[in-house]
Amino acid sequence: MSNGNGQDGLQAWAPQLRSVLRIVTALLFMQHGSAKLFHLPHQAAFDHLQLMSLMGVQGILEFFGGLLLLVGLFSRPVAFLLAGDMAVAFFMVHFRRGWLPILNGGDLAVLFSFVFLYLWFAGPGPWSIDARLRGSGAVSSPAAAGGRLS
Repeated sequence: MSNGNGQDGLQAWAPQLRSVLRIVTALLFMQHGSAKLFHLPHQAAFDHLQLMSLMGVQGILEFFGGLLLLVGLFSRPVAFLLAGDMAVAFFMVHFRRGWLPILNGGDLAVLFSFVFLYLWFAGPGPWSIDARLRGSGAVSSPAAAGGRLS
């Protein structure tokens, strides 16, 4: 039953958009790990990074945690881990420069933390390995389930 303002059609796409949010966030997060571990893209600050340093471990979490989120495997536990990781990063690195994220450079850490927290609660969406393993990823679009954009 439609309420006449098009919201029902938009709501039908919410699970797929959750998958898009997860995928795009994972790709952005992986770039940080890739810069630290593989120097792609190159950032001079990471030229002499030791793998078992705090920053090296952060790179491992960013790249491989991001990769797991990208494909949607173990999404909830990985999202929980990364939400905490980004909260710790904010308070360890950014907060000492001031409490406002826009002034201390921590806005990305805060945003990543809350997106990962959301994914921990909401799940990965239907376009994920987790959904396939649960058997709930069979519907590929709202149109296939009877939904439409209004």
